[in-house]
Amino acid sequence: MDLTRHLHTFGYYLKQRFGQTVHKLSLAGDFTCPNRDGTLGRGGCTFCNVRSFGRDAAELSISQQLAREKAKTDRARLYLAYFQAYTSTYAEVQTLRALYDEATSAADVVGLCVGTRPDCVPDAALDLLASYQAGGAEVWLELGLQTAHDRTQALIRRGHTLADYRDAVHRARARGLKVCAHLIVGLPGEGRGDARATLDTVLDIGVEGLKLHPLMIVRGSRMAAQYRRGGVSPMALDDYADLAACLIRHTPPEVVYHRIAATAQAPTLIAPDWCGPRWAALQAIGERLARDGGQGSALGREWRP
Repeated sequence: MDLTRHLHTFGYYLKQRFGQTVHKLSLAGDFTCPNRDGTLGRGGCTFCNVRSFGRDAAELSISQQLAREKAKTDRARLYLAYFQAYTSTYAEVQTLRALYDEATSAADVVGLCVGTRPDCVPDAALDLLASYQAGGAEVWLELGLQTAHDRTQALIRRGHTLADYRDAVHRARARGLKVCAHLIVGLPGEGRGDARATLDTVLDIGVEGLKLHPLMIVRGSRMAAQYRRGGVSPMALDDYADLAACLIRHTPPEVVYHRIAATAQAPTLIAPDWCGPRWAALQAIGERLARDGGQGSALGREWRP
């Protein structure tokens, strides 16, 4: 199924800008996180596997990681350097500049995507990212909001609030930076109404891109222990696809969807099992968009129960 008929995908956006396929290459800059190093807490957010994420990659230089990731694909000749692991602005600006410079030094790397927390984007980091954009690079600041509800943020030990996110977005967009918000659907204690409220809040604040993820239970996380005790119930595939499609229909068509699902493999993935196959969620969401209307088709309508 061609999702671009019903969804403004990141791949389509990049192809329109550069005239060809562009791939994101995931990198690890050996960053940590204030929710792991004791600044805010230890052990990370309850959904995070803090022991393994990005550690093997971080043992290689950025150039070595880029070479390794490029070797995995033969469908692109242009790339975005994606600093994905942990909090990729959580360092002195001199350290950030050295890492980002190394990642963008190759002629075939046309931009940066930087994943981070809303409370870890000082003005100096934003100014640095803006300098790459001013030089012609494609730059995205990916902020892990997860939910707009502070009660849930506290429950999952996220360590920041919606106010932190709002402040980071306003400062980033004031510099002309594009923001992609990461949202997790199905967090403990949240229902469909909470997900809809989160989307409405993010759109009201202003955003250029979105990532939707179902809640996944992964080995090594605090939530894995909660799951074994029966304290967490991941969403069924049909429920997630219904809700994701609904959110997409209520999203303005100019907003770019960087992702609408997520996958993991055993032994990392514990539940739900439908997050193992790569195409299961994409197919289910695509069918609903084709049947009921694509991105933006429900704007101005009341949310259905």
